[in-house]
Amino acid sequence: MRVLVTAGPTREPLDPVRFLSNRSSGRMGYEIARALLRRGHEVVLVSGPVRLRPPAGARVVPVETAQEMLRACRRHWPRCQGLVGVAAVADFRPAEARMEKIKREGSGPWTLELVPNPDILATLAAEKGDRTVVGFALETAAPEGAGAVEALRKLRAKHLDYVVLNGPEVQGAERATLRVFDATGREHRLGPARKRSLADALVRLAFPVASPGEGGGVDPQV
Repeated sequence: MRVLVTAGPTREPLDPVRFLSNRSSGRMGYEIARALLRRGHEVVLVSGPVRLRPPAGARVVPVETAQEMLRACRRHWPRCQGLVGVAAVADFRPAEARMEKIKREGSGPWTLELVPNPDILATLAAEKGDRTVVGFALETAAPEGAGAVEALRKLRAKHLDYVVLNGPEVQGAERATLRVFDATGREHRLGPARKRSLADALVRLAFPVASPGEGGGVDPQV
């Protein structure tokens, strides 16, 4: 099976030296890519800017912005049988990216106009057919239970097979706990554990049948 994985943050430029982004390290997405490879799957990893060693055997497609990530995913998705959308894609981008550095003028407030980015996971899942799609939902909602409600809403609205709920504390962390909801609404708790162990458990849950043989390198035609 060939699986498309998205990982890392996106960067949305304000000018040649500034951008909007988030704290995602990309570690979870890279561990999931490695877990898929260990089970004999082929992996296409579309990655935002990270400081991580590429998984050996994966086809890594580096991107920077949300629009670049969507274009890369659309190029590879037709030839993949599964998708794990781990990337922390910026919800918004500046309406205008300046060609020159923005100068500080005076001491008054400065207004930044933002426009929505495409919802990459929903766009790809709308074309999934019988393929498996796993999404991630990072929620800060309170009170207790509100995060799960929002994760389940996203699962149904985006036609996902699984959604993984976590909080902002997982960004950059080596250990975490994941709450995974399947299409029936059933919850599977994974962890607390290191992200490598969590990735292995998630891959076994979402893609229970390993590909025949070992390895998992991607053919050069991808």
